[in-house]
Amino acid sequence: MKSAKHLGIWMDHSTANIMEFSNDKVVTISLELTPAFPEQVQNLRMDESLMNNKEQNQQADFYKKLSSIIIDYNEVLLFGPTDAKTELFNLLKDDRQFEKIKIDVMSADKLTENQQQAFVKNFFS
Repeated sequence: MKSAKHLGIWMDHSTANIMEFSNDKVVTISLELTPAFPEQVQNLRMDESLMNNKEQNQQADFYKKLSSIIIDYNEVLLFGPTDAKTELFNLLKDDRQFEKIKIDVMSADKLTENQQQAFVKNFFS
């Protein structure tokens, strides 16, 4: 029997700590969303709808990168302090590629990296 591949993702709208859990060990990598506009550009007057569209496109790209990682796992835990985890979950459940992957969503406060790893270990153990 093939062993289950477990993945925990602590995320908010701009950062994802991606934690693979196997053999009672957690390996973490981070993925960060680059801001749509540098601070200097934000201070200039820009069309608000243009800025909003650009930010939405970057958020969609961020979720797409996470989706390309998730596809390789059997069980996934999405957790974190914002609605980003639920937004990603809703995108995944609407995509047939992910229907055989067990995905759980849980709320969690801001956690240190060690606390995040312990959260993932406890969840999958």
